Amino acid sequence: MTDRIEKTTIKKLYLRLIPLLFVMTFVNYLDRINIGFAQLEMGEQLKIDPAAFGFAGSIFFLGYMVLEVPSNLVLHRVGARRWIARILLTWGVVSALTAFVFDDTSLYVMRFLLGVMEAGFLPGVAVYVAQWFPVRHRARAVGGYIIGSSVAAVVGGPLSTALMTYADDLLRLAGWQWMFLLEGGAAVVLGLCALRWMTDKPADARWLDSRQRAWLETTLEGERGDQTRVPVRRVVGDSRVWSLAILFGCALVGIYGLLLWLPQIIKSLGDLSTLQVGFLSAIPPLLGVLGTFVVSRSSDRTGDRKKHLAFVYGMSAVAIAASAYVPNPVLAYSLLCVTGLFIYAGNPLFWSLASSFRTGAAGAATVALINTIAQFGGLVGPWSIGLVRDATGSFRLALLTIAVFLVVATVLALLMRVRGKDGSTPTSKLEHGELPA
Repeated sequence: MTDRIEKTTIKKLYLRLIPLLFVMTFVNYLDRINIGFAQLEMGEQLKIDPAAFGFAGSIFFLGYMVLEVPSNLVLHRVGARRWIARILLTWGVVSALTAFVFDDTSLYVMRFLLGVMEAGFLPGVAVYVAQWFPVRHRARAVGGYIIGSSVAAVVGGPLSTALMTYADDLLRLAGWQWMFLLEGGAAVVLGLCALRWMTDKPADARWLDSRQRAWLETTLEGERGDQTRVPVRRVVGDSRVWSLAILFGCALVGIYGLLLWLPQIIKSLGDLSTLQVGFLSAIPPLLGVLGTFVVSRSSDRTGDRKKHLAFVYGMSAVAIAASAYVPNPVLAYSLLCVTGLFIYAGNPLFWSLASSFRTGAAGAATVALINTIAQFGGLVGPWSIGLVRDATGSFRLALLTIAVFLVVATVLALLMRVRGKDGSTPTSKLEHGELPA
């Protein structure tokens, strides 16, 4: 009887919550990366040079880092339903208003505000899922919504450039303006849906019957009782935390740098339309989904994380550096696709390793600290590429800059100490992909 109640309860939870969280994550990632496609036309119209665009891409992460922890503290006070809805509504408004920027300064302001308003969304959703799904069902639940970021990376290019192409000059607004308005407006609609569709805690879930609510509350309460308090200084003083954070920060230089600049890089390879650039931009992240599946299975089969992590970042470094030097544009694009195949495959390996250092409350603190520190990659990546592109007039040295950071990530992965000073080792039972990158 208990097994049947568990099965029907988890099915209801999944069907009720995960589709909405998936769409939220999709729109979240879309509103992060659509500036890269807008720049194909916005840059020329508003006279925004590469260095200014790179800074605009990076300043988002400053607001995001500063407000991430405070946002999660507020979520615990007011409840996930209202706070996640607030995040969606405010970031949607800011994203939509980006349609009316008129120079580089106004773009800086809107991107910084977008980071401020969006801060805490992904950690907040992770907390919300933990409030509803028992540990043994949580990996599937997180995987069900976090894949929305990968789908956004694949679909974002064709969708955004199609809006820019076919809505251009509608009501005297440029295509890139319509893109911001419509994609930002989607977040506003989702915020309203969150208020109506989300429920704060299982006790309030009238869409579960009494037996299902009782089983869920008892199971979750039992798991919370197993957690112990761990001094913060022990987490902060763990050298593995810092080496892993710096490692992933270096990788994020490449990941975010490539995501935001890929449309411009592809555009530089030939005489391509905005729509063609959008479709070509979808291939590298699509191959990244394939690479994630293959590399993760290999890592699970062998039990190795470090060497696999070093392999994917090392191959990414080689491929992106080679793309800077080959004279043939088709071959250069092919090497960018190879970069995408490997660079995105490191995310589940990284988070599997990060989340396995400690468990319970210490594990949550470890992951939060690593994630916050690693965001320096978002600050450095887009801006440094813009500065190099502006100074040299080409993407060659910019691509080599990404390669250097990926080499550093490779070396750190190989040298990283996995066993803690207390003799602790990563557990093999943790699932891949429980936390977003």
